[in-house]
Amino acid sequence: IDETFDSKVWNSVAGHPLQSWEWGVARIETGLKILRIGEFKGTKLISVLLVMLHPIPYTNFRIGSAPRSSNPSSEMIAFLLDYAKKNNIVHIQFEMDVKDDEKPKLSPILKQSSNPLFPRYTQTLDLRPNEKELLEKMKSKTRYNIRLAERKGVVVKEMTNEEGFELFSKLYFETTDRQKYFGHNKDYHKTVFNTLKNSIAHILIVFYEGKPLGAYELFVFGKTLYYPYGGSSNEHREVMAPNLLMWEAIRFGKKHGAESFDLWGSLAPDYSPSDPWAGFTRFKEGYGSVFTKMIGSYDLVVNPFIYTLFSIAYKIRNKTL
Repeated sequence: IDETFDSKVWNSVAGHPLQSWEWGVARIETGLKILRIGEFKGTKLISVLLVMLHPIPYTNFRIGSAPRSSNPSSEMIAFLLDYAKKNNIVHIQFEMDVKDDEKPKLSPILKQSSNPLFPRYTQTLDLRPNEKELLEKMKSKTRYNIRLAERKGVVVKEMTNEEGFELFSKLYFETTDRQKYFGHNKDYHKTVFNTLKNSIAHILIVFYEGKPLGAYELFVFGKTLYYPYGGSSNEHREVMAPNLLMWEAIRFGKKHGAESFDLWGSLAPDYSPSDPWAGFTRFKEGYGSVFTKMIGSYDLVVNPFIYTLFSIAYKIRNKTL
């Protein structure tokens, strides 16, 4: 599908913001080549697939990535296999937006990926109850912290503009440095924000005495609110600003018609308290969310030899980062 296609029609079939038309535009702006494929029944679009094509440095090979895609049909797989062979694509990785308990039938030629990009679990929150009911479903400590933040004068503002992005960016990179994890650079985030800000992306900032203490970049797509990026300050932790920020994100989602909140990533329900991710997993649990196991990551392998070499190199890269 080329750039002249109706983006609204595409988005009406896409199931996730990372499969949206706008996400494809953003990735083009970051320098990637993309592939948009539509599957039709007659003239009706019934399925879409957005694939990002990443070059492997110092080679003429690429790898494909389809983040949070649907489960590709056998016809889609056949098309991709032919396209990949003709275009030096080593493999295409599907991080499907499919729950494990749906028990989908997968193509037998897909191989479980050894290098998944997303955690196997997320947490989801049903936003259809009213605010009183949502508060009642929270853990008592979370509810108390929200009220404490309100009493302390903590406030949350939507700032989906240049100023808001700069505040978000500063807090986001403070957090990646503090927690020692690897994220995309500022240019990447600026490009994504500028592309999505008029449709999908929204920024919320929490303030105490005029000082920004936390920020979320949220996505609203279809009937779902998503929390892909966030950052926080280590200052004034006693006023519980993050708790109020998450509550206001929930209220924001309801205001924009979302019926579900995907909190993006989590440990499994039986997580160890000593795990580095335990803190934010526990934080999300406090809002009455449920653990949701996804089907996982699968690869369509086209060039087995290069695929094996790439998998080894990717593991070394991740360990280094």
